[in-house]
Amino acid sequence: MKHYPVLKAEVLEFLNLKSDGVYVDATLGYAGHSKEILKRIPNGYLYAFDQDKEAILYADQILKSVNSNYEIIHSNFVNIKEELQKRNVTHVDGILFDLGVSSPQIDTPSRGFSFMRDELLDMRMNQEQTFSAKTLVNSYSEEELTKIFFQYGEEKRSKFIAKKIIETRKQKEIATTLELVDVIQQAVGANYFYKTHPERKIFQAIRIQVNEELNVLKQVLPDAISLLKKEGRIAVITFHSLEDRIVKKIFSEYSKVDEMVKGLPSIPEQYLPLIKLIHSKPFLASEQELKENTRSKSAKLRVIERIKEHDEEKEQK
Repeated sequence: MKHYPVLKAEVLEFLNLKSDGVYVDATLGYAGHSKEILKRIPNGYLYAFDQDKEAILYADQILKSVNSNYEIIHSNFVNIKEELQKRNVTHVDGILFDLGVSSPQIDTPSRGFSFMRDELLDMRMNQEQTFSAKTLVNSYSEEELTKIFFQYGEEKRSKFIAKKIIETRKQKEIATTLELVDVIQQAVGANYFYKTHPERKIFQAIRIQVNEELNVLKQVLPDAISLLKKEGRIAVITFHSLEDRIVKKIFSEYSKVDEMVKGLPSIPEQYLPLIKLIHSKPFLASEQELKENTRSKSAKLRVIERIKEHDEEKEQK
């Protein structure tokens, strides 16, 4: 199974891995990043989260070949704090989030993520979840469909597409990916369809809603920051502007210097923010990586470092 860990070199560099550190890969996937992290922490420990049982089975074999200093947790990463506390882990040295869908998930016909092949509408990252893309497409109202297509897909013809879905499903359930692609084309016309490819945006919007990706991201980042030790780091890879906007906003809020002391040559420690940005702009894939893996094209990496000890922390929202 071919899997390219996106921005691998940058992630390994900016996580500042310590050989005896405790790290979390919040998005294990097919272990591309986890394998490399585990190699570099022979005296440390890795906790890896994933909802996808297929990915977990595959990744476990990969990690076993490195060493046994890890545990895979079958859970959504929104539960990161709760799951680590169950294991008596309150602080860690670094956390990685590699958001979006992995290449194997897209390429596996039974998962229903791709608009390029005819497969059952699914898009669940957690196969134990009952709510799927098929459920959404065949049960949401026209207003609800329009809203998610516009908000999560940023598709300007969302209303036309939603209306056509409602009309079509009155005659017959929309069950497969290509049936949905056909409905989208009918709704917008061939010229607009082949010029702008709205199916990409609509499939993205449905996937985000099915897996509650943006809500989960908003919830987990403050928890992740609270788990970091001083000088611990969080690295987040995003693949579209909606995710990146959330990450940028939360990191910006938590790294703001108090207005009372802003501009002072030396800021007292108690007035320092919880975190600092490692770089104000996101890191992007190199030309070499883009040649090897075109899916890296839209990837953006943002990294922060915690600068406060936990006993100095005040509740920040």
